[in-house]
Amino acid sequence: MFAFLRASRKAGTRIATALSVVALAACEPIALGGGSNGGPAIDASKPVPVALLVPKSGGSGDAVVSAALENAARLAIADLNGARIDLRVYDTAGNEGTTATVTQQAVADGAKIILGPLYGGNANVAGHTAASAGVNVLAFTNNASLAGGNVFVLGQTFDNTARRLTSYAARQGKRRIVTVSAETAAGELGRQAMASAAAASGSSVVGNVVYSYSQQGVIAATQEIKAAVETNNADAVFLASNTNAALPFFAQLLPEAGVNPAVTQYIGLTRWDVPAQTLDLPGLQGGWFALPDPTLTAQFNSRYASAYGTAPHPLAGLAYDGIAAIGALVNRGRADALTGAALTQSAGFQGVNGVFRFQSNGVAERGLAIATIQNRQVVVIDPAPRAFGGFGS
Repeated sequence: MFAFLRASRKAGTRIATALSVVALAACEPIALGGGSNGGPAIDASKPVPVALLVPKSGGSGDAVVSAALENAARLAIADLNGARIDLRVYDTAGNEGTTATVTQQAVADGAKIILGPLYGGNANVAGHTAASAGVNVLAFTNNASLAGGNVFVLGQTFDNTARRLTSYAARQGKRRIVTVSAETAAGELGRQAMASAAAASGSSVVGNVVYSYSQQGVIAATQEIKAAVETNNADAVFLASNTNAALPFFAQLLPEAGVNPAVTQYIGLTRWDVPAQTLDLPGLQGGWFALPDPTLTAQFNSRYASAYGTAPHPLAGLAYDGIAAIGALVNRGRADALTGAALTQSAGFQGVNGVFRFQSNGVAERGLAIATIQNRQVVVIDPAPRAFGGFGS
């Protein structure tokens, strides 16, 4: 049963290492000439040059996701009402050196804003490289530690998801939480997000279990989680693990150990509907997780498939959302349309993943739905907001 976990350890280690390096490199946000309000002036009466940075010639799978991001961006451009975008695509090859070079080229070519790149380390490099020219970067990464100055994070972050889930859980009377996370950089980011969100919602983290990313680590953690639940009278277990790591094992081992999901609410920091076979796990039935507005997602998937003859990559919507935000701002016809002040407008933007806005710290806040698994099907139990009036409440 643990063969999959062992097989995934190398990938997990690579991800964790990358995250830790990125977090250290991003400790000091980059300030533009105009501070967080900085950005180049544009002429909205002409096509606005936008650079799309993707790892077309990178490693395995990079060409597929790059094509999907470019396709989605072009689909978004076709949907703009009046705004004209001159999209220019640059290949980062998935490495930081090339990213620096193509970012310099994009700026020299007149880019007024940069969409991408994909990987965290590359986004950090692009931000530093573009800062001297006063160009903002809308990166596809979900690493919130990279945001700040001229770097804006488009990806769905742990903090955003954790706040949405703990707020909902508190309203359902689930306020005594045991958090569970791996002893990795990503696991630590998840733990911090869960703890911060619990405090903001008025809930308490009554137990915190950090496990080593191994077979024995998961088994040992199962007993620790049980003890934490029973000793502290916890009414929820908040799991940071994703479906291609320890989550399926906890879904089996925790109920077997006596942590009854019908009594102690299971909550997930990651998507539980991908891959689809995760929905078959008995231990996750009735659990809660967050996801983008499924109605809007289905509409985008259908339109993308109609246009390109294939289903979009799960990250494709980020490129669409980035262009949607840029287009909405350009449509106002102002020279300062792409400054930090404009990007962080409180009303936000409508994207294919739902409503979103950039906070003053550069991190995207997204409207999410709360879903559960019933009879091996995803059921939305609290719809995603369509505007920011009552976001996350």
